[in-house]
Amino acid sequence: MTFPILSVITFTPLVAGLLILMLPAERKNEARVTALAAAAFTTALALFAYFSFDPNGPRFQFVEGPYQWVPQLGITYHMAADGLGLPMILLTALVLLTGVMISWNVEDRTREFMAFFLFLSVGVFGVFAAQDLFLFFFLLEIAVFPKYLMIVMWGWPKTREYGAMKLTLYLFIASVVALIGVLWLYALSPVKTFNLLWLEEAMRAGGFDRTLNLFGANVPAQHVWFPLIFFGFAIMGAIFPLHSWAPDGHVAAPTAISMMLAGVEMKVGMYAAFRVGITLLPEGAAFWSPVIVLFGLINVVYAAYIALIQRDFKYIIGFSSVSHMGLVMMGFATLSREGFIGAGLQMFSHGIMTAIFFAIVGMVYDRAHTRNIPELGGLAQKMPWAATGFIIGGFTSMGMPGFSGFVAEIPIYMGLWKASTPEGAIFATAPWYFQLMAIIAVISIVVTAAYILRAVQRVFFGELPAKFAHEVGDVSVLDKIAIAILSGWMILLGVYPVIMYPMVTAGITPTLRLFVP
Repeated sequence: MTFPILSVITFTPLVAGLLILMLPAERKNEARVTALAAAAFTTALALFAYFSFDPNGPRFQFVEGPYQWVPQLGITYHMAADGLGLPMILLTALVLLTGVMISWNVEDRTREFMAFFLFLSVGVFGVFAAQDLFLFFFLLEIAVFPKYLMIVMWGWPKTREYGAMKLTLYLFIASVVALIGVLWLYALSPVKTFNLLWLEEAMRAGGFDRTLNLFGANVPAQHVWFPLIFFGFAIMGAIFPLHSWAPDGHVAAPTAISMMLAGVEMKVGMYAAFRVGITLLPEGAAFWSPVIVLFGLINVVYAAYIALIQRDFKYIIGFSSVSHMGLVMMGFATLSREGFIGAGLQMFSHGIMTAIFFAIVGMVYDRAHTRNIPELGGLAQKMPWAATGFIIGGFTSMGMPGFSGFVAEIPIYMGLWKASTPEGAIFATAPWYFQLMAIIAVISIVVTAAYILRAVQRVFFGELPAKFAHEVGDVSVLDKIAIAILSGWMILLGVYPVIMYPMVTAGITPTLRLFVP
């Protein structure tokens, strides 16, 4: 029996969180050290799995199961990682580790904070490794409780109740919509199962090639059920127009939760939309492809302009996240090799970038006690590490060469430029439709540069307000380590993309073959 590395990665935070809750409330340092040790151990295992993955080997590696869980309903315990899921597992581990580091000075109910943060990561780890849809939803939903509690208990007092409720309701609605589509897949499968690999076999055998009689016309069933699955999951990725939960929820959350929500949990939605929607319902994906590109484009441009006019430092990053997730949607919707690879790289790059942005906004707020940009300035004099980390994240956000954003966004634009309207799509488009979408999306690069440079100039440079001269101090050693870890990955992927490119290529190839023989 091989070592169950994915299960150990997934459930180590659960065990550590339970141990922390057993500690007396006054033993705050022990709670912090236990959380840090669990996060470091999990990250070490994730790095080991990541660098042990063979892109030329089997599609799924580190396989555990399938083991019968509820055989009467076709539910299995099946964990495995492919070239798309494993980078997301590593991303989750890195955000968990750095989130614990930057939360070291949390004094209000430290024990509960650290335990709930670890519990939150359990569901996210499991989602990227689960190969059974019941297990997927089970792990996805158990993360809702700690997520809601952490925002309500430790979030920004002005909006935490509103932000927590809005985020929770939107994500519940999204999961219910997606679940309806998943239950349809289960009902149509010749073998009643929730196992993703067995459902994929059923799809290849024509098990989902049915028609429905709607208003007297025979309509392919995939055309009807694909949007429920794809858009249900895409709401978790903040697709327009159901995107407003993201900036409000992220801004209301405490710093570490903002890092996890924007850096990782938004990727859960797009990963599932690809893994379940596009892979299992390729005919539906081809039919809706032009519409997905259009919605993604609105995300990219609209959210970038909204970020440009924000005065709240954290809201800028919240809307920036929505904008960059639009590129992921557009990449997957191209149904092309370049688009798929770019979307996979962008999920990792955006996760690291957003994590460092929210971490630094939290560091600024903890010391200056304001996020209102007109009240800030000159903080690079007091917080040079924070300024440097934000600038590196800004270069990544703008897609500058040498940073991970560049190697992620270029393939997406290439995929859009080369894409053509799939046969039978929802509406016939001219050959230049996707090229026009790419040209309009490029506008966001200029707007992104504008709001990032504006934030850098007004927050970190210029004259230091007199009230900050003695009140504001430098970030802690653990903060500096967190900044170095996240900055290092943005630079490493930017200058040496081969560290991830072959892995993501291996992950998207089986789905790509459904569209490009």
